[in-house]
Amino acid sequence: MLFDVDGTLVDSNDLHAAAWDEAFRHFGFDLGVERIRGQIGKGGDNLIPALLPSLSDARRKELESFRGTLFKRDYLHRVVPFPGICALFERIRSSGLKIVLASSAPEKELEHHLEAFGCRDLVSGTTSADDVKNSKPDPDIFAVALRTAGSAAAEAIVVGDTPYDVSAAKEAGLRTIALRCGGFDEAALREAGAVALFDDPADLLARYDSSPLA
Repeated sequence: MLFDVDGTLVDSNDLHAAAWDEAFRHFGFDLGVERIRGQIGKGGDNLIPALLPSLSDARRKELESFRGTLFKRDYLHRVVPFPGICALFERIRSSGLKIVLASSAPEKELEHHLEAFGCRDLVSGTTSADDVKNSKPDPDIFAVALRTAGSAAAEAIVVGDTPYDVSAAKEAGLRTIALRCGGFDEAALREAGAVALFDDPADLLARYDSSPLA
């Protein structure tokens, strides 16, 4: 089981959009938070070019660095886990499956989320932004997560919340269960290739026996 984290296990997508909006405006770009919100799920290396394709690499890195510092300082403490994570993880582990967090968040943010879950011992491994050059929708993070799990793509399944999770997983040869709690349109998730949809981790647990996990 390869789990995305932001928007899938923690309620952070709106906070990420707000932080990006604040960062863009600090650099003189008023793009509107709704436009930015549709790009959440990508790392800065893909999000910024999607919104400002003519921005130089040096300026992009400066903006991305500013946004990272801003998020950790003013937003990270407001991120909370969705209900039911530990119970879902316990159910998965009782089925004999490993759990790897396939996150492209910075390591410090991932550590914050693991502490908030309260069930770190159920997680067999993690990935972070430090492990890859390219963020989602590139498939790199899932390739690393598969190596961490010691599994082939045919033996694994992804749980994510954005079309970028789904498309990245698909490129890596993985199926994806999509959760609506990240705020993305169901049609977009299905169009990207999600094999099943659930509201959130608690809903996936409640309907576990009728999910692809069964």
